[in-house]
Amino acid sequence: MKKLRIAVLFGGRSGEHDVSLMSARSVLAALDLQRYEVIQIGITLDGDWLTGDNALAAFEKGDFKSLERVVPPTEPDHQSVYVIRSTKMGDKLETLAGVDVFFPVLHGPFGEDGTLQGLLELADVAYVGAGVAGSSVGMDKGIFKDVMRANGIPIVESLLVLRGEIEKDMNAVIAKAEALGAYPFFTKPANLGSSVGISKCNSRSDFGEGLMEAARYDRRVIIERGVGHVREIEVSVLGNEDPQTSVCGEVLPSREFYSYESKYVDGTSGLMIPAELPAQVSDQIRAYAVSAYKAIDCAGMARADFFVEQDTNRIYLNELNTIPGFTSISMYPKLWQASGMTYPQLVDRLIELALERKAQRDHTEHRRTA
Repeated sequence: MKKLRIAVLFGGRSGEHDVSLMSARSVLAALDLQRYEVIQIGITLDGDWLTGDNALAAFEKGDFKSLERVVPPTEPDHQSVYVIRSTKMGDKLETLAGVDVFFPVLHGPFGEDGTLQGLLELADVAYVGAGVAGSSVGMDKGIFKDVMRANGIPIVESLLVLRGEIEKDMNAVIAKAEALGAYPFFTKPANLGSSVGISKCNSRSDFGEGLMEAARYDRRVIIERGVGHVREIEVSVLGNEDPQTSVCGEVLPSREFYSYESKYVDGTSGLMIPAELPAQVSDQIRAYAVSAYKAIDCAGMARADFFVEQDTNRIYLNELNTIPGFTSISMYPKLWQASGMTYPQLVDRLIELALERKAQRDHTEHRRTA
């Protein structure tokens, strides 16, 4: 059989750039070179697209001299990836290769938020993961929470504020948030993941610092009321129109909450897979995960993150990550491994789902017929 050509996209212009490189390392290691021809494409923090046989290693070292500049496809009739090569006559655009499936491993803005997905939709190519709507709604915590409320899925009380409001009158913002209840509060950029920019605020002084930290990364900031003693439960979702769920897993944070450092730096947080939950609670969590997945028209994959009150087992959906972490210690692949699917099998299935989604799009008519 002809090998499928897979273009793995990593890096990106977000605060999760380094996490993306770690995820891409694991994805590339899992791709079966007997089945796939792989093209590595990295996107720098400045937004430059670069490729080369060892592009990921070059990105990890921060040395791009050996890489070539890439021009991605933008038109349905020209679905190849192009490179810009210097000649005696000046820069020349040359075809690098046609691509069967793009595999974005980009976390955060300009990769997970629908912007890249829009580019790939314009080119009418197959790609792994959610489409424009699912990606953008899943990324934006403010809009996502509104959609969950509309669908009757329980979430933690929250407030959305703008950077301009914080800069104009921080005390007024704090007073509005304090009306939600007692401390602690969590401040989060509306459009970011991997716990970047998130702060736990136990007092007014903490609150001001937390608001400023979140506002560094987004013009829209989410303030969430801290829920009492909770367990952090996650479940992986896989599929298009008929999504399936993994077993539930529990995060055992080594710090006050599951921070960026505890996820990717010190690696001291523990994971309990499967989570020790009553069957009724576990089933309800998985049902909420599927409902949320369908509500935002997600596709391919997502990791659903929940809080469960220790005393009451009351469930709150925290967020849905449409391109979850894929590192060797990430919960998403580990949950599927515990559910009977190996990492390479998971990667294969995601590529199959991308092709299925492309076939569905091909059935849609875009021109009005008489």
